[in-house]
Amino acid sequence: MYQASDLRKGLKIEIDNEPYVITDFDFCKPGKGQALYRCKLKNMVTGTTMDKTFRSVDKIDKPDLEQRDMIYSYKEATHYVFMDAETYEQVLVPANVLGDTQHFLKPDAECAILFYRDKPIDVDLPVFVEFKIAKTEPGVRGDTATNVTKPAQLENGYELQVPIFLNEGDRIKVDTRTGEYSERVSKA
Repeated sequence: MYQASDLRKGLKIEIDNEPYVITDFDFCKPGKGQALYRCKLKNMVTGTTMDKTFRSVDKIDKPDLEQRDMIYSYKEATHYVFMDAETYEQVLVPANVLGDTQHFLKPDAECAILFYRDKPIDVDLPVFVEFKIAKTEPGVRGDTATNVTKPAQLENGYELQVPIFLNEGDRIKVDTRTGEYSERVSKA
């Protein structure tokens, strides 16, 4: 169990049998009375947020969280199959847990999966992944005075904005946290 004085931004706690992460934290010590710990909490399963104030005497539960490194294998209907490299155990992760990051999954990619009571609740992908540009309009010569971008479609069907100098067949790095172009890896 945590004491209220242990609270800080990024700490994972359990309230009413639900895991939460502290997204914002404020300590307040009024002239009289107990210290107050005001927190903004985000539910790690549903994504909802709430405000909660703890007193200095409060005790807070630790959630039953486990993080395991796994390898992405394949997609099966509405689930994604990951495999533990040591035990070869397979885990089905629902598409809603991955959210928009499912566009950046590549076969044999190493991912960190966070489990709450043996149920997957979050998947951390590598920060950068490489993709080939499948479709984009050719750039217009001389239009380089500012950071001009154009739409491009990657080999997996994902669309994003890229600099005008990129062409079909170029390999680029995409930031999986934002879904944006990072840098060109190689020319076609």
